[in-house]
Amino acid sequence: MNTSDEITTKASTVDDWTYALGKPVGAPGGGAGAGVMLAIAAALTSMVAGYTDAEKSQGRELDSVLARAQELRRVALQAADDDAAASEAFGAAFKLDHGEERDEAIRQASIGAAQSSAQLGEHAVGAIDDLIWLAEFGNSALIADIVVAFGALRAAVAGARTNVSFDLGTLRVSGSTLDQVQEEHPELWETVHRFDDALARIDASTAAIDERAAPTDSR
Repeated sequence: MNTSDEITTKASTVDDWTYALGKPVGAPGGGAGAGVMLAIAAALTSMVAGYTDAEKSQGRELDSVLARAQELRRVALQAADDDAAASEAFGAAFKLDHGEERDEAIRQASIGAAQSSAQLGEHAVGAIDDLIWLAEFGNSALIADIVVAFGALRAAVAGARTNVSFDLGTLRVSGSTLDQVQEEHPELWETVHRFDDALARIDASTAAIDERAAPTDSR
């Protein structure tokens, strides 16, 4: 077990990180887990791209898919650690004594946590097209890996979507109404709907390749 008090995706083994995730503390938590799921999706995208021999006309696009996936894996792991830090601030705000200072701390922590989750989710949404491309042009022997990548990507988007919604809803604790939250944070509010659309795209894409991934699953 890592003897360091700080558990991060870069400094910890998978065993250490998931052990910390399983403890009854907020950091790392579900938001950080969404970041790790995004990193898994990116890594699988990179793997499938690396195994793919594209036609000359598609070689440039394949190189771009590979480069984006490799960068996304790094970004996603950092996002997981950033979310863990945001979760700590969120928890600390609720431990303050009731009063204006606590309300303001909750307000700032909620907005910060929502922004962190929204950013993670936007990265995940940006990876959908590359997986769709690989489902069509990637190495067909790795179609199951693409489906796993879609599943991990879906978990990342769903986690980000729910966290943004929850964090915005938490602003009511500091005295705001939902109408006020929507008026004051329209971009974050709209993010929830964009993530709903992204989940629908992922589901449709996964369903479209199910026959290739599991041809024995006849109905």
